[in-house]
Amino acid sequence: MKRIGFIGTGHIAAPMARFLAGKGHPVTVSARNADVAAGLAASHGVAVADNQDVVDASDVVFLCVRPPLAQEVLQRLSFRSTHQIVSVMAGVPVTMLKALCAPAAEITVTIPLGYLEQGGCPLPGFPDGRVLRDLFEPENPVHDVATEDALNMHFAVCAMVPGILDIIATGSQWLGQRTGDAAAAETYATQLVSGYLACMARGAGRLAAERDSLATEGTISLQMTRALREGGAHDALTGAMNAIGVQLGEKR
Repeated sequence: MKRIGFIGTGHIAAPMARFLAGKGHPVTVSARNADVAAGLAASHGVAVADNQDVVDASDVVFLCVRPPLAQEVLQRLSFRSTHQIVSVMAGVPVTMLKALCAPAAEITVTIPLGYLEQGGCPLPGFPDGRVLRDLFEPENPVHDVATEDALNMHFAVCAMVPGILDIIATGSQWLGQRTGDAAAAETYATQLVSGYLACMARGAGRLAAERDSLATEGTISLQMTRALREGGAHDALTGAMNAIGVQLGEKR
């Protein structure tokens, strides 16, 4: 078992802390978000400490602070050369992390989502996903990403998730207004999409193939896909991801 520490204790760190504590790893979290930290202590027996004590008590340190605060928080901390560092901070370059976390040299950047706690969350890793495999597989698949630019584009696509949830929320609200049962409408819309994705075959081109199998000529499914394209939904999505990509350093 490895001693695990979290600098920053919010909606990204908490599921990982619960998952790792449930696997038997000793976990220490920072007290920055007092309510979340107290909840983790009560539910999973994690220790709560200030940031430097978290670092001192850990073999693996997860950096989960908001990216604009990374330099301010990390430059106050002292790391060991034996530390393994895992950052989930979008847009914070590995070169900056190495400077801020020196003499620790083993640094990995990844992108966890909250459902990691239940398993099935894909974890891209750069420059090396070994520590992620040790901690999160087999429940969550880890795949190495070849370059930091490629990892940043994964961050951009990950930002698509709340946008898709927003669309599903619009659909469920529409249904609820017409059935009079908002809760049942949201359950139906959520299970409809999650169930379909869970049962879908994997591989390049499968999303388009599944779309085309549903949206055949003369169907309301085709009416929906055409309306979204003609209404500019896909252009808006691509534009948003392009802008995020540039923000994260993509050369265009």
